Amino acid sequence: MTERTQIFEVSTLYGAATIAAALDAGQFGPRHEARRVLLVSNNAAIPETAAELSDMTGWNRIVTRFDQVVDWNETIRPHHPSDWSPADRDSPLWERLLRRYWGLGEDPVELVVESVHAKPASALAVIFANADVHVYADGLMSYGPTRDRLPQETAIRIQRLLHLDLVPGLRPLLLAEHGVPSEVVPNAAFRAVLDEISGEHRRGTVDVGSSGVAVILGQYLAALDILSVREEESLHERMLRGAAAAGFRSVVFKPHPTAPAQYSKVLEKAAAEAGVRLTVLDTPMLAETVFDHYRPELVVGCFSTAMLTASVYYGVPIARVGTKLLLERITPYQNSNRIPLTIVDLLVPDLEERKAGEIVTERPDVAGEVSPLVRTVGFCMQAKTNPGLREEAEAWLDAHLNETTWRYFKRARLTALALPGGFASGITRQLPGGSTAIRIARKVRKATLRNK
Repeated sequence: MTERTQIFEVSTLYGAATIAAALDAGQFGPRHEARRVLLVSNNAAIPETAAELSDMTGWNRIVTRFDQVVDWNETIRPHHPSDWSPADRDSPLWERLLRRYWGLGEDPVELVVESVHAKPASALAVIFANADVHVYADGLMSYGPTRDRLPQETAIRIQRLLHLDLVPGLRPLLLAEHGVPSEVVPNAAFRAVLDEISGEHRRGTVDVGSSGVAVILGQYLAALDILSVREEESLHERMLRGAAAAGFRSVVFKPHPTAPAQYSKVLEKAAAEAGVRLTVLDTPMLAETVFDHYRPELVVGCFSTAMLTASVYYGVPIARVGTKLLLERITPYQNSNRIPLTIVDLLVPDLEERKAGEIVTERPDVAGEVSPLVRTVGFCMQAKTNPGLREEAEAWLDAHLNETTWRYFKRARLTALALPGGFASGITRQLPGGSTAIRIARKVRKATLRNK
């Protein structure tokens, strides 16, 4: 039998854990049937200043599942993984070069990549032009629409989308326009990998007291130009004060790996004022390792995927802070973070309003509650690639658009798409020709704004 080579591209430990779980569950076949190469890419803006995956707790356990580990940054140096892709005419040369450099020979290659529409995954798809492509999604973004149009020669090779069941029963929109089937990575397999990673960390010593521990998750939203540094500092303070108001006297802060040290300093001052014992974790580790070792009774964040992981895989109550502000700020409307933000805002209780958490996954019919909204927002984000969702979106907006649900939409976006809630939407939907309707809607909107 001809040997196959499977190349697994990863840029995060969470993504590597997702792949490891899929391998353990047999979703890529028996190990003896293929050679497995782990291709590591550091996509940080300045890779030299970011923590290496090899330095993170549990990495040595993950790599045991592979026959070879390759550094993508080193392979294409001095180019940056997020920027570089070979010219089409050079792709055969690059394939021959990489086959020789990585010792792949002439064996058939399969690619397993994240974010297939973005580099470095798209570059690999160009280089290995005949390879079947499997996509894995390790976060809430998998429930949103594909960000960019895929070249047809890539789309036709995508075999499936592997994803975690973070919102039980909710089907991903990612790659749905290409008819790509989705496949869930089993919860038991993923939790087993998380436990394996966590077992590599030395247990911390936090004085939990009688009231237990609350964990605050940082995301470094200032780096995404959604908030300013000061606004994000304020967001962390609100999380801490909300946890204190809910009765917690021990708080663990898990900052984003690339966040500035000043975030921790500001939070330390707020903790002292609130009478809370604060522990800041500067060891590079998964948030899930924190959940396992500190056994929190509450996890607080903005819209981090780790919040849903805490609920699904650890049964920890979760709460959100700041999603209303983020829904106002996030631009453009097509921003891929909009779907994770929408899901968390809808499903997770607001800490400042309710002063308590809730285990989201124990709520009945979670998927039925969130799916219509996600599909409607998804259509508004990428209407051209998902035209089949228009009728469903119109019906949902007609029935559910109100003061509460308005925060998920922008009037200008609804107007541009001639949807309910837009300016003169009733007229534009009756006009022949979508482009004509949109042009008239825009003129009506401008006139309305001038007259305000």
